[in-house]
Amino acid sequence: MNKLLVANRGEIAIRVMKTAKKMGIKSVAVFSEVDRNAPHVKFADQAICIGEAPSSQSYLRGDKIIEVAKKLQVDAIHPGYGFLSENAAFAELCETNHIIFVGPKSKAIKIMGSKLAAKEAVKAYNIPMVPGIGEAITDVNKAINIAKKIGFPILIKASAGGGGKGMRVVEKESELESQMQRAISEATSAFGDGSVFIEKYVTSPRHIEIQIMADNHGHILHFFERECSIQRRHQKVIEEAPSSVLTPSLREKMGEAAIKVAKSCDYVGAGTVEFLLDNQHNFYFLEMNTRLQVEHPVTELISGVDLVELQIKVARNEPLQIQQEDLKIRGHALELRVYAEDPLNDFLPSVGHLETYKIPTGKGIRVDNGFEEGMDIPIYYDPMLAKLITYGETREEAIQLMIKAIDNYQVKGVETTLAFGKFVCKHEAFKSGNFDTQFVKKHFSKELLQNAFNDEAQLAALIAVKQYLEDQKVLRLPNS
Repeated sequence: MNKLLVANRGEIAIRVMKTAKKMGIKSVAVFSEVDRNAPHVKFADQAICIGEAPSSQSYLRGDKIIEVAKKLQVDAIHPGYGFLSENAAFAELCETNHIIFVGPKSKAIKIMGSKLAAKEAVKAYNIPMVPGIGEAITDVNKAINIAKKIGFPILIKASAGGGGKGMRVVEKESELESQMQRAISEATSAFGDGSVFIEKYVTSPRHIEIQIMADNHGHILHFFERECSIQRRHQKVIEEAPSSVLTPSLREKMGEAAIKVAKSCDYVGAGTVEFLLDNQHNFYFLEMNTRLQVEHPVTELISGVDLVELQIKVARNEPLQIQQEDLKIRGHALELRVYAEDPLNDFLPSVGHLETYKIPTGKGIRVDNGFEEGMDIPIYYDPMLAKLITYGETREEAIQLMIKAIDNYQVKGVETTLAFGKFVCKHEAFKSGNFDTQFVKKHFSKELLQNAFNDEAQLAALIAVKQYLEDQKVLRLPNS
């Protein structure tokens, strides 16, 4: 593999290119018109425009990307996450054009891309699953009967879904019809597939995922877990590794279950198996993401591996050189997704111009970044600016370092999730490890965040006054 095209943008494109450069592989960036001067374009060895700003005319145009790859004699394509990363048709397109797709085979993407097909595939492996039905449903009366059997509250989920789209919690029978129609409509709009299914809603669960890596020679490893319970709108904002609640025996059981899920679809490459963990520490298979996850850096830091490097080696048909017993958890890592969103306005996107943009540095601080000062944030894509990751010997150290790093992250021109991240890190429920996916609902409000802002401003003012008075004393001292 001499030349790798990264079919993505922003921080993940740069992240992949850094490893490619380390491995002596030349990188090719693709970009839309609005991203012409983006950092990932400058970082690559070669870059080529593939279309207009909307992703449907650029980053989602698999045909154009293949055309560019062939023209520039590219050996492999890394899809990053999002866009075409879980598109089985694009993986097939790479295969038919004799270009290595740095990811699983299209068959595995198809199976795990449908939550219903995924449930069917893992059924034979005796992996615990949330009670529900294993088929798509549109009949409201049938849905009511099923809901009565498994008991309210229930969760309506899009079969082809992700990121919280096409998902509705239904507390009682009278709400079911309207919520079901909304879920079907949203799923159709987001994924072109309105199939939904019903399962029991696990109240106040924790969201635990296991990182796996499989090669073409029958070896499958798990790289421990990530805790992803701090979410808004069913989307993750803060992730950490390891989880503060898993015992060694539970970790081993969940790791073994994740490996079985990978076996169920002949998986190759990096993937993540997601589970719900209830308050009795029972775990249930949720889904498998057939790509590199946004939050992969926390796993890299605690395991000491470069997951992108392993992806590339597996794609080159090399066997994994690591044994499961070689892997050990060392320290603790925390990641905050720095979104251009306003936590005081229901986390709505806050697009604009980055008047000031300075990232923190120092021991134990890693920033996977996709922006520069002076750039505009495009309205066309996910509003994530960067990922702020901290690493310490203990969880407490990683949390304190995160607070310090947030304080040293300077952004003006847009609102971000930095303040929310600090709010979480200082909250007793998070610090104690006693939290779940309902953290935002239970503990967060814009009033509480505003109060935290006001308290900090008041403290800063008191410190400034104290310093001023100290300075005045010095100034009044007579010359000796």
